[in-house]
Amino acid sequence: MLQELFPSPSAGPFGRRLKRAVGARVPVTIVTGFLGAGKTTLVKRFLATPEGANTAVVVNEFGAVGIDDALMRASAEQTVLIGNGCVCCNTRTDLQVALRKLVAERERALIPHFNRVLIETSGLADPAPILQTFATDRALGSEFHLEVALAVVDAVTGAGNLERAPEARKQVILADRLVLSKTDLAEEEDVEALKLRLRALNPHAPIDQAVNGALDPRHLIDGGVEADAGKAARRAGFVAEAEHSDGIASFVIEETEPTAWRPFARAMEALIALRGDDLLRVKGFLNVVGCKGPVVVQFVQHLAHPPVELAAWPDAAHVSRVVFITRKVPEQAVRDLLAAARALDAGKDVAAPSS
Repeated sequence: MLQELFPSPSAGPFGRRLKRAVGARVPVTIVTGFLGAGKTTLVKRFLATPEGANTAVVVNEFGAVGIDDALMRASAEQTVLIGNGCVCCNTRTDLQVALRKLVAERERALIPHFNRVLIETSGLADPAPILQTFATDRALGSEFHLEVALAVVDAVTGAGNLERAPEARKQVILADRLVLSKTDLAEEEDVEALKLRLRALNPHAPIDQAVNGALDPRHLIDGGVEADAGKAARRAGFVAEAEHSDGIASFVIEETEPTAWRPFARAMEALIALRGDDLLRVKGFLNVVGCKGPVVVQFVQHLAHPPVELAAWPDAAHVSRVVFITRKVPEQAVRDLLAAARALDAGKDVAAPSS
């Protein structure tokens, strides 16, 4: 049950408070993967390694409020958020502008020096136009070198996403390297079946596994010999812009007042039970009663990640903000469900229990 918290003698009601939610051309790493695959966790682990030092990060999110961007700022001093859309669609020009701005500010010593750029795309991004941008923009080509495109695939929901979402398939097809995440949460036979599916889509890309983002950091800077052989052919074949279909939409729920944990958890349990397949990704910060730092919450379809309390807020505004990316789930229905859960819980002790 979501309302069963994770006590620890060293911290608050959600366990130990964490600092983070778990040539001359600049090399570029692109990290793609469908919604909730674990891209941010992988990137944050990479940034903490010697190989990830001095990396500038460009984060793109599908939604009006950036959550991954705020989580990433504790790991990289140079973080650029391209929000409210996918890099592949309405913000492709913004990507070009962001990269040029990074170079200009580095030359003027306005930001710390960086010798690598990592682009984390939205879960709904078609990477083909991004790859095409680096190939066709001569100005960018003189400054940047695309080194590896990596796609993260969720071992729990990946097979279903590949069947339902053309974006997920294209991310796999165009990748130089594939990374299976959450294999510890999936059955071994399901993982092997998913590997067969991935090899059918992209026989050239090496397949690695990462649990909680743990991956040899060299894999984010090296596409692999096999990948190089098929890279040009795959990228040349997919240059169409992505079109998001199937009723996929994004909305944000923000609240300025602290929220009680129990009614929120119970509302999410009900939502998962009723529409779990259509909850493509839910992620955000909550200002929970009884907690000093923000509580990071994440849901991917029927999977609820344990809540994590951070040691400090990423900005001065202690505002709860949760991004919902769903398939045909009405925003007002979600708001009504949260309101109903709070009304039913009214009059009870709704503060987060102490450890």
